[in-house]
Amino acid sequence: MPMTLPIRLSAKSIIAPMTDSPRQLAVLLAVLVATVLAACGSTAQSQPTPATGQLIWAAPGNPLELTVNAGLQPEKKETLNFHVHAHLDVLIDGSPVLVPAGIGINISDPAVQHGQWNGGPSHGGIAGCAQPCISPLHTHDESGVIHTESANSTPNRLGQFFTEWNVPLSDACVGQYCKPATPIVVYVNGDRYSGNPADISLTDRKEIAVVIGSAPKQIPGSFPSWAPG
Repeated sequence: MPMTLPIRLSAKSIIAPMTDSPRQLAVLLAVLVATVLAACGSTAQSQPTPATGQLIWAAPGNPLELTVNAGLQPEKKETLNFHVHAHLDVLIDGSPVLVPAGIGINISDPAVQHGQWNGGPSHGGIAGCAQPCISPLHTHDESGVIHTESANSTPNRLGQFFTEWNVPLSDACVGQYCKPATPIVVYVNGDRYSGNPADISLTDRKEIAVVIGSAPKQIPGSFPSWAPG
């Protein structure tokens, strides 16, 4: 292995012969510092910031299988004995990520009706399918509203919803974003949540904000008045 001899040269001693004035020296030193910082930063693994409302985690194509994986039982219709709504915001570097329509619903079942909400798709109106077609935990549209429509009054949990979304969620990671490389903070009704976000109960009118990377100027603090449900 070739030996590398230590070289003790300051940046000033290298750059000084190339300059004719203190101002030129200052400019060259600034360029050198910026180049070194850029080189150091290039080794860090970072995820791209999505555009506003960008869909980066689509609704999976196997909703009923994931419903079972979440510990829930697919149904043939929407059961409204226990009907509550929570709202989910996911933000990456301040930009919102779309929570897709049709999570927990087999949208290809002929008994599932289709429409639009705010220009995007909407699925529901299920009076009865020939076979199970909908989870008691689901989204109808792209509003971020998570619906619990169940015969059981026990609130579902955010971790179950993310299982149906097929996006990993833990106290360390959300999808491919993990601490400590990427900051992750979760808020419930505007207050910072310190536990495992998977354990958050989806009670009625609850606002949940999952903030990945840099925070937005304002953290969502309440169930939005414009949201359906």
